[in-house]
Amino acid sequence: LWAQTGCQGEGTTVAVIDTGVHAAHPSLANKVSEFVIVDPLGNEVRSRSPFDAGQHGTHVCGTIVGEPDPNGVTIGGAPRAKLIVAAALMGHATVTTIINAISWAAQQGADIITMSLGLQRYEPKFEDLLSPLLTIHGILPVVAIGNASHGNTSTPGNVHSAFAVGALDGRDVASFSGGASLDFPGTDRPKIVKPDVVAPGADVYSCVPPIAGSPEYAYQSGTSMAAPHVAAAAAVLMSAKPAAGATQVADALRITARHPSGLQLRPDNRWGWGEARPLRALQQL
Repeated sequence: LWAQTGCQGEGTTVAVIDTGVHAAHPSLANKVSEFVIVDPLGNEVRSRSPFDAGQHGTHVCGTIVGEPDPNGVTIGGAPRAKLIVAAALMGHATVTTIINAISWAAQQGADIITMSLGLQRYEPKFEDLLSPLLTIHGILPVVAIGNASHGNTSTPGNVHSAFAVGALDGRDVASFSGGASLDFPGTDRPKIVKPDVVAPGADVYSCVPPIAGSPEYAYQSGTSMAAPHVAAAAAVLMSAKPAAGATQVADALRITARHPSGLQLRPDNRWGWGEARPLRALQQL
């Protein structure tokens, strides 16, 4: 995709809502342009230096914008994108925490909001927020669908307007990757099928904060690792096709995805529309 477009996410802003980010990491040096903490009550707390309350957020950020490791191994899919981070998973995250973090990211000019997080239920408040962000403001919400396996989803990934991502393990959907069909009889959207697409999410190599002499890079698995792959791909597509809106990019990624059973079963609640293929999406756009 880089070779075809000559783009690596230039001109796009990607927000990550997670545990924070270790901005001093060599792969993330000078990458974080805005940082805020959102506490469980939804309050915004400023910090002089971005930090990660764990490892999760740094790993996700590395998959999106990280520079190669010391051996030259590429980790970031959109290294020229602008990165902003909300540390919203500090202790127990709430609906208010996540909603306020999403609102902060939108106010900072995010083109893509990446959320490798979720609550184990369906929460309609997220649809009320994400729908206008996507359709009116052109912001693409990329959300992990959750790791509770088939038949389960987490919110906000399971709302209609979220672009939900499941995890691949090699060429098949990972056993932990969530997915389900949600029925709402008598409404304007009687069925929601999630995830939307699947992407690499098993043993993903990215950067982490060094803790007690541990290495600065690690392998992690989960739909949390799959979502930033799609966010990075979307950033490159938006960079290459600035006239394409968030809805068009999402539709292109769905339409061009590879489903092992072909077109007739799409979408289903295991693969969604299929394995994301960004180069085909570029051709679609």
